[in-house]
Amino acid sequence: MVPFIPDFTMNLVLALILFPLLAGLLLLVVQSDFARRVVVGLAVAVVAVLSVWLAATAANLDLSRLPADAHRIGQVLFGVELLLSAFLLWVGIRSRNAWVLLLIVSQAGLMIWFELRGAAHVEVNRHLAVDQLSVIMALINGLVGGAICLYALGYMREYHETAHRETRDRRPLFFALLFVFMSAMFGLIFANNLVWLFLCWEITTICSFLLIGYTQTDEAKRNALRALVMNLAGGLAFAGAIVFLQAKAGTIEMDRLIASGQAVALVPAALLCFAGITKSAQLPFSSWLLGAMVAPTPVSALLHSSTMVKAGVYLALRMAPVVAGTVIGMSVALVGGVTFVIASLAAITVRDAKRVLAWSTVANLGLVILCAGIGTAEAVWAGVLLIIFHAVAKCLLFLSVGVIEHKIHSRDIEDMSGLVVTMPRLAIMMQIGIAGMFLAPFGMLMSKWAVLKAVVDASPVLSVFIVFGSAATLFFWVKWMGKLLEVIQPGEPVRQELLPGQAVALYSLATATALACVLFPLISSTCIEPYTLAVFGKTASLGTGNNLIMVSMMALVVLFPVAFIRYGRGVRVADAYLGGANADDSAHFRTTADSIATVAMGNYYLNNLFDESSLSRWGVAAATTVLAAMLLLLFL
Repeated sequence: MVPFIPDFTMNLVLALILFPLLAGLLLLVVQSDFARRVVVGLAVAVVAVLSVWLAATAANLDLSRLPADAHRIGQVLFGVELLLSAFLLWVGIRSRNAWVLLLIVSQAGLMIWFELRGAAHVEVNRHLAVDQLSVIMALINGLVGGAICLYALGYMREYHETAHRETRDRRPLFFALLFVFMSAMFGLIFANNLVWLFLCWEITTICSFLLIGYTQTDEAKRNALRALVMNLAGGLAFAGAIVFLQAKAGTIEMDRLIASGQAVALVPAALLCFAGITKSAQLPFSSWLLGAMVAPTPVSALLHSSTMVKAGVYLALRMAPVVAGTVIGMSVALVGGVTFVIASLAAITVRDAKRVLAWSTVANLGLVILCAGIGTAEAVWAGVLLIIFHAVAKCLLFLSVGVIEHKIHSRDIEDMSGLVVTMPRLAIMMQIGIAGMFLAPFGMLMSKWAVLKAVVDASPVLSVFIVFGSAATLFFWVKWMGKLLEVIQPGEPVRQELLPGQAVALYSLATATALACVLFPLISSTCIEPYTLAVFGKTASLGTGNNLIMVSMMALVVLFPVAFIRYGRGVRVADAYLGGANADDSAHFRTTADSIATVAMGNYYLNNLFDESSLSRWGVAAATTVLAAMLLLLFL
């Protein structure tokens, strides 16, 4: 029985979808930098309040669905979809990209056929839905996405006025796309009608294409087209799922798809999982996300942490009850496992900080996809945990690297030596973000422990991926953390480390990274456990004892950044013993040949054992084989 939903709950959902869209349209015409700051600040504040308000409202509901009689709205949205298809067709013709043309014509053809032949015979009872999982995703989109928008104000001004004067200033379009993207993500999160969800899915694809190509360089255009092609491939699978589901089950509602049983739902669920794999940049589609690094840092953070890639794993987790215990589910889990190991190893071999973060994102999303493929209550519970902790910690790291790049004009990890002295506040933010990705008691490590337990209980053979991938993860995070704390010689502190918007965003995300761990038991009991209980009839948790240990360890960890608040102010850096007589400063020493040598310290990148390109080739081959076998099984 559907519980009574107050009208203001529906209004909150509609406001979250429509308000960012209106803000984006307004920002498209705002030219003044001051007016832009005002509009962005107010819009972010409103979206944050609405997101928290919805979470507080929905916390008392076991499952809430929003009824809507929206036949005319559906027709309008179909018109919007045709316009988007026409735009993508123009992009394909202008770029002379045959793949874009083939995919968009095929995708649009399926949706037009559905609208003309199938839509009239489908009755949709619930166009929009709210449950605990959608509330979690809405909080991530509203709060983390809002922090990115605030950060972008100062970053993009500095980007055009100082760092990249050669790039044409198109900030009105940039900020408009950020908010349209946020609006589409809210629509995707709350859509129960798969046709509506598909439209929002395509809007995120187009926004990411435009944002990646923002600088309009040849490299940016090339990478934007690659992202477009790979996401359109997932969009084609999505459209095929809608057509198949309507033909076999006479419905296009997600909740009815999940409840209809594997005999009917397995094929569309597999196609939707494929769409999720492309959107979340799993192998063999990870290259589009790595190519997105050419875009300004706020775009990287938006695509990698809070929204774009999370849409893919969100959809895959929704399909988990359908694919659980099937060959399709095992195929999805294998793709996630292979991606986790290959991406973690690849992250060891690169020095570019943003590329390390990109590979790390691909790896962690692989773990979520693995959880979705396993499909048990324990695995889904662990997968949702990964989404939460990864969103805040990874966004913090991306935004911090963006500031560092502007200050030291490099994003090479080796150039970040001594950052704890020259930029102590940024170093603290980076340390919190890195610790949040792999150290106890931060959530990512706890989440991986939960994933390992779920895998051992369901399919022990898959645990080998987690063991080897986690070992590689430890390697590349530790060496980066060590570089930040390494001090060869005292350096001059950088003036004005953070602009106001950057400071608000980074401090908020650092606080959220810590609070997410402290409040983890509350998050689990109020949001994640009720969702798994409603879907699977049972739930999972770390247990009271483990929760107390986590909170106690977190209290000790909080003292860590406090020790560095005044670091570099009156702290004497002693010379290191260099195996020879020290020269005038700690950066030089006298060798046994009585010559002066410069101290050189560097990390291991293991390029003599394996490299990024060879790992990618092997990973692409393995993942492609698994996906090809999965699609072949669907036809059989």
